[in-house]
This record gives sequence, structure tokens and C-alpha cells, in this order.
Amino acid sequence: MKQTILIVEDNDSNRLLLRDLLTYHNYEVLEAKTGSEGMRIAREILPDLILMDIQMPLLDGLSIGRALKEDPLTSHIRIIALTSFAMAGDQEKILAAGFDGYIAKPINTRELPLVIKKELNGGQNGD
Repeated sequence: MKQTILIVEDNDSNRLLLRDLLTYHNYEVLEAKTGSEGMRIAREILPDLILMDIQMPLLDGLSIGRALKEDPLTSHIRIIALTSFAMAGDQEKILAAGFDGYIAKPINTRELPLVIKKELNGGQNGD
């Protein structure tokens, strides 16, 4: 059975790139264009992993990630932040909000599948 990954990303180009890359690596892919849509899908479907854009209008990724990690129904879902924030301290702030990982944009298409595989193995290398 394929593992399911939810992409929460408001940028169409980024979402398309992620969808194509994840589909190529044989994951089931769900997509949300807004934070509220991502939260609803996460609670209904309970994906194996969420790739969450941090900087979105209305409901930002930090708020969504924090809410999902505080909810007993979704707290087990691993969440990786996708962000163009690259300032000192940003990674620590994101991890402190409950995220399990952090990937800086632009997305490294060779590295992303390795990070996802590691996160789906509970943060352990699955080699």
C-alpha cells in the first residue's frame, strides 16, 4: 500500500513540482492550496506525512502545524516545513512549533525524497 503525503502549498508551481516528484517516487499525493483546506484534509484522511508551506495567506503553516500537533487525532502525523525563510533561528522556531523537519526553498529535488523516506521511518535512516 502506498504511503500518503499531503502537500499544503499555495504556490501552483511548487505544488506541481512536489506532486510530480512524489508521484514519481510512488507516493499517494493529496493537495491543499490553503491552510484551512490542509487542516481539513489532514483530519479527514490522516496522511502519513505532511509537507507544509510556512508562508501562506490567512492561516500560516506554523499555526496549522501547531494545531495539528496539539490535536490527539493528528499529533502522530509527521510534518515537514517548506520555507524560503533562511534566517538564523528560523529552523529552531519551526521545530519548536512541533514540526518534525525543515526543508528550505528552493527545493532540492535529489535531497527531498531522502528526507521524506527518513521522516516516514520516524526520523530514522531506513537503509
